[in-house]
Amino acid sequence: MVSAPGPILRIPLLVISFLALLLGVGAGLQRMGWTISALNPALSIQHGALMISGFFGTLISLERAVALGRLWVYGAPALSALASLLLISTGIGPYPVLLYLLASLILSAASWQVYARHRALFTAVLAIAASCWAVGNAAWLAGAAPLQVTLWWLGFLILTIAGERLELSRFLAPPASAQKYFLAVTAILLATLAISFQAPVPGTIGFGASLILLTLWLARYDIAKRTVRMPGLTRFIAICLLSAYGWLALSGLIMVTRGGLQLGTLSYDAALHGITLGFVFGMVFGHAPIILPSVLKLKVVYSLVFYLHLALLQASLLLRVFGDLGEIVELRSWGGLLNAVAILVFMVNTLTGVLRGRNKGRTLRRPSR
Repeated sequence: MVSAPGPILRIPLLVISFLALLLGVGAGLQRMGWTISALNPALSIQHGALMISGFFGTLISLERAVALGRLWVYGAPALSALASLLLISTGIGPYPVLLYLLASLILSAASWQVYARHRALFTAVLAIAASCWAVGNAAWLAGAAPLQVTLWWLGFLILTIAGERLELSRFLAPPASAQKYFLAVTAILLATLAISFQAPVPGTIGFGASLILLTLWLARYDIAKRTVRMPGLTRFIAICLLSAYGWLALSGLIMVTRGGLQLGTLSYDAALHGITLGFVFGMVFGHAPIILPSVLKLKVVYSLVFYLHLALLQASLLLRVFGDLGEIVELRSWGGLLNAVAILVFMVNTLTGVLRGRNKGRTLRRPSR
């Protein structure tokens, strides 16, 4: 039997995912009017694809492949990474989209296989999440409207995170009614995604309502409300999570009160980035010190400096959303630029934590004289 790739062979996949992140951030800044001379202007229309499928799709697939330890599951991050390279080098075309679709189908197959072996609500939600990515990519390949594709991609990210939090909530021993509530919210969210194909406005209003309902569940049953009292990295992770839930609720509220989402509006920008930056990146900031050791066997030493990128993300996103909702374009633009700075500071701080971990490891292994 051929063994799964070791940590060294996983590095190129991780590097490509972060390349997609950097170029996706640059493309987003271009869309907001900032000039980046080193970046191909044609990439601006690929901002969403690079961020969600290129970065998050590759990263989540790689993490799942490492956890399962099956060689064939590595096809998902490998195909997703290849799709990102094609998208970056050649621009939009059927081949990058097809490769993203194949990657999402492999992730879906692996996730449903896990559910077949371990039938639990959280494994079902993770499998449904992967399937949302596949539906979004299939819709993209079929030429669906960008809003419809994006909503299914968001379903992928939101349900992946929610499924993982559902798994950890078992430590609080929630009542059976909690799982029924979670199941109902998941069903509502999926129904609104399906409705959005034919009726985008009612679909996005319902989608926003489902996010508010999901936040209520997370606020009641997530373990972060207890771990926030603990010191060090544990508290930092909990603060990242709790702030992320606030952004999820706010995004849902914007969708409901603004009468749904319409592509290209400032309300759309506020709600979309409240989810992707506030909720999803809030989770990434919190879990990076855990994910890197599991994927690459690299220890990340926690430091109080981690609060810098978290605080910068919160402040810049508040500025951006305030600019969006108040229709103050200058605030929105500067908020977007500072969002990018927050992500760069996060990458630098995480790399510094890795280097501190390596230095600490060398010190511990150094023989005494």
